[in-house]
Amino acid sequence: MVPFIKASACGNDFLIIEGEHAPPDLAEFSRAICDRHNGVGADGVEWIFPPDGEAVPGAGCNIDIRARLINADGSEAEISGNGTRCVAACLVSQGAPRKLTIQTGAGLRRCELISRESNVFEFEMEMGVPRTDESFSVTTSRGAIQGMPVSTGNPHFVVFTPEFPERWQQLGHEIGGQKVFTEGVNVEFVKVVDSGNLQVRFYERGAGETESSGTGSCASAVAAIASGQATSPLHVHAPGGTQVVRWHDGDQVFLRGPATIVCRGAYLL
Repeated sequence: MVPFIKASACGNDFLIIEGEHAPPDLAEFSRAICDRHNGVGADGVEWIFPPDGEAVPGAGCNIDIRARLINADGSEAEISGNGTRCVAACLVSQGAPRKLTIQTGAGLRRCELISRESNVFEFEMEMGVPRTDESFSVTTSRGAIQGMPVSTGNPHFVVFTPEFPERWQQLGHEIGGQKVFTEGVNVEFVKVVDSGNLQVRFYERGAGETESSGTGSCASAVAAIASGQATSPLHVHAPGGTQVVRWHDGDQVFLRGPATIVCRGAYLL
């Protein structure tokens, strides 16, 4: 049996599993347990381990842990903002301090608990300094689609649109498969409601359509602010809920949102 905790951040759900239970084939196991029909079901697994030598304990936080994200399709990702927040919620639920540091494939991410109500935890998280590049177009079966590449520790392609395209999931899949994105890409379709609000749909590497995305919310906000269409702070509205992003050019991105502990259980091998 493999014990797990299931947590959800605005509908973006993850299984948190101690690394001591990691099987030799991490990708295959993660695919199996994430299967929504024959497994537990999730967008990915956050495998947690003691920090390696790169962690810097004591830098304003009280705990360090390392999280390794395996997507539902078995691929590995650098980071999930929502997944990292779910890890933070699990740690706090087990007695960790309000401030903690989580080591990810994209570097250290500091989380601070803002509030808690029963099994719902709200955190603000330091997401690092984003990187933007010039917008460009990719050719799809629906014509040229222009987007802005943004890195928030993982790659994103932010497409601004007055209305979400029909079958946007298919379009997101097609964009994500473009050869120009050598490491794959997360695709965001973004409607700017006003200077303080965005509506977003997410098509993510390794998971497909998701109810929300932490790094995707940050990428969408950064692209909207950098292109002069919005100002900080920004409320990013997705089907799974709303997150708040703060960012000023040259600074770190800050992401605020909830994480809910859904259940605890054991996966039978």
